[in-house]
Amino acid sequence: MRNRHNPNAHNNPYYNYPWHDIYRTYHTGHFPRQEYPEVDPSLFKESAEAFREILYDASGILQRLSESEDFAFQVMDAAQKDDVERVRQLLESTGIHNKVEVDYNPDGIKMTMQTEVEGADCCHLTMDLRW
Repeated sequence: MRNRHNPNAHNNPYYNYPWHDIYRTYHTGHFPRQEYPEVDPSLFKESAEAFREILYDASGILQRLSESEDFAFQVMDAAQKDDVERVRQLLESTGIHNKVEVDYNPDGIKMTMQTEVEGADCCHLTMDLRW
């Protein structure tokens, strides 16, 4: 019996046991390749487009925060008063099209935007900004 990994293995009974291939595979990291379905990039393409929309919204929020000290003050003030709805309204007033979840603490704010593709959860973008 010839071992495909060691042509001289027929002289060594150690190499003739089936568990040797399992042991060698585990320790060398050479695992059998997982079967994937046929490539269909349509959903991947739609996900990329949906993420671009989130990035566009995020860019609008960041632009407004960086250009308007008054707007940044209003967001921070509402957060310090624990007025989540006001913070969300302010962020949505930048013209975003996607829902934004907010969380904040004394060190900063965390904004998470998400979208769906074909009715399924698709893409997430989280921005953590320090104040």
